[in-house]
This record gives sequence, C-alpha cells and structure tokens, in this order.
Amino acid sequence: MNAPKENTNNSNQMDHSMDLAIRLAFVALIIFWCTKIIAPFFLPVLWGVTIAVAFYPLYEKLRGWVGGREKIAGVIFIVVSLGLVLVPTVMLSDSMIGGATYLKDGLDNGTLTVPPPSASVKEWPAIGGKVYDSWLHASENLQSYGAKHADQVKSLAAFMAGSIAAMGGAVVQTIFSLIIAGILMMNAMGGGRIAYSFAQRLGGEKGRELVTISIATIRSVVRGVLLVAMIQGLLSAVGLVVADVPGAGFWALLVMIVAIMQLPPILLLGPIAAYVFSANDSTVIAVFFLIWSLLVSMADGFLKPMFLGRGVAVPMMVILIGAIGGMMVAGIIGLFIGAVILALGYKMIEFWMEDGSS
Repeated sequence: MNAPKENTNNSNQMDHSMDLAIRLAFVALIIFWCTKIIAPFFLPVLWGVTIAVAFYPLYEKLRGWVGGREKIAGVIFIVVSLGLVLVPTVMLSDSMIGGATYLKDGLDNGTLTVPPPSASVKEWPAIGGKVYDSWLHASENLQSYGAKHADQVKSLAAFMAGSIAAMGGAVVQTIFSLIIAGILMMNAMGGGRIAYSFAQRLGGEKGRELVTISIATIRSVVRGVLLVAMIQGLLSAVGLVVADVPGAGFWALLVMIVAIMQLPPILLLGPIAAYVFSANDSTVIAVFFLIWSLLVSMADGFLKPMFLGRGVAVPMMVILIGAIGGMMVAGIIGLFIGAVILALGYKMIEFWMEDGSS
C-alpha cells in the first residue's frame, strides 16, 4: 500500500534535485560569463572605486563650491585630475624623447662625451675603484666603452623601452580610472545605498559597519602611505635642488615611488649623496644633502603614526601590514586591497569573539 506513495516521494525528490541542479548550473554559467566579460575592465573599475572613495570628501567640498551641482563638480574633478596626470606625463615624455634623441645623435656623430670622474670616487667604500676605472674609460673613449659593454647597453635599452611601454599603459589606465571615479562620485548616493544594502543583507548591522571600515581604511592608506610618500618626494626635491643635482624632479619622483613601495628613500638618496660629495665643490652642501637625505628617509617614522589608521577602528599595524602585504601580492592597487581585507578580517574576528563572550 505504501510502495506507490514512496515511489512518488522519491520521484518528487529526484525532480526537485534535478531542478535545483539545473538552476545552480545556470546561475554558475551566468556568473562565469559575467566575470569573463568584465575582466578587461576589472582593474580600471577597481582603481576608479578606490579613487572615488579616497577623494569623495574633496568632491563634497567641490560640490559645495559650485552650489551643490553634482555633474558640474564631477566634470571639474575629472578635468583637473586628468590635467594633473597628463601635463607632467607630456613634459616627461618630451624630456625623455629629447634626451634619447640627444644621446642617439651624439653617439652617431661621436660628439657625446662623459665628464671625467673626481679622484674622490676612488674613496667610495667597496665599489670606488671599479666605478672610477669604468667611469674614466667612458670619459676617455665612449665608443670603445660602449663596444666593450654592448650586452649591458642592449639590456639597459630593452629595460628602458619596456619601462616606457609600461608607463604608457599605466597612464591610459589612470585616465580611464579617473573618468570612472568622477562618474561614481556623481552617483555616490545610489552607489552607497547599494553597498550598504548588500552588506546588510550579508551581515546585518555588522555588515554595514564593515563597509564603513572599508571606506575609512582606504582613506587612511591614502593619507598614511601616498601622502607621506608625496611629502618625502617633495622634501627630497628641496635637497636635490639645493645640491644642484641634475634631473632633480626625476629623482624626486623616483624617491616618491620608492616610498610608496615602503622602502627607505636612502636606498636612492644614498648613492646620490655619494655623487654630490664627488661632484660638488662645497663640502658644506654635500654634508647638508647627506643629513637632509637621512631626515627624509626617517620622516615616515613620525609621519605614518600621524596619518595612518586615524579614524579607523583598526590598529595602525594591521593596516600597514595589510598595505605592504597587498602590494607584494598585487602591486600598487594591493596597497588598498590588502589593507581593506586585513582590516575586515581583523574586525570579523573581533565580532566573532564578542559574540562568543556574550
């Protein structure tokens, strides 16, 4: 008597399982193709979101200056930010093209010369003798020096060409990211509602708190990493100009990049200080530049505690470790992703411990 009913139940369960499996497969297929379609735009959009979150307070002030008109404020932000990126890029490109043309013409005509090294170069620790001999050879006969080191010159040229191509790609990506950031800030209210609603759906009020922490963490990294690196770059530029180092702006930019990578700027400023001692006639200026370089390199020791972690309910070391680890894994964008993920992980563990103790 019960066999037909059991067979019917088994058949219903099988139908339900098949129906669920087909639905899950369809959802998985849609998610897979959505991921494939947006993959080329993922990094610019991620940068756009990061820039929008980081600079939204500035956008709010700008919107207030134009009478609350969001579109005008967004357009102004996009135009000004693109100008800040494109103008230095064009100037640097002209300088690099001019420098490359000068080197090529000089090598072709045999008019390119290298100034002889100072005798004090020999006194550099460990490398002084080799640097002096190589430098002297280049100053006496540059063509012979180039022929002797042809492989190294080719490797350097290939590296420079690759770096220029990478820089061009980064500039294009930055342009798209800034445009996306401006559009997102114009629609910040709607985007914020979506983010908070999604987080509340996942974790209730604690989910909303995690969104707030993510926003505060991104802004903290901007202040504690990028702003500190910019300050170190500007301070190094002052010392480089005073010491009359050629290409001071270029070296200051490299110092800023080194600082963003969380490496001590003295790695770059140290060899430059050695050059100043050998090339500058004034010992006072050389000593000043060395001391200034040490101060610039140590500046993050007291600047980071002032900016990093302020206004975030997460310890500064958690954000700093997340930023450094994220950058090692994912590059510059990892500064923000790593800091946010580690901050969220820290808060989730904190929530879990609070729930267990209550």
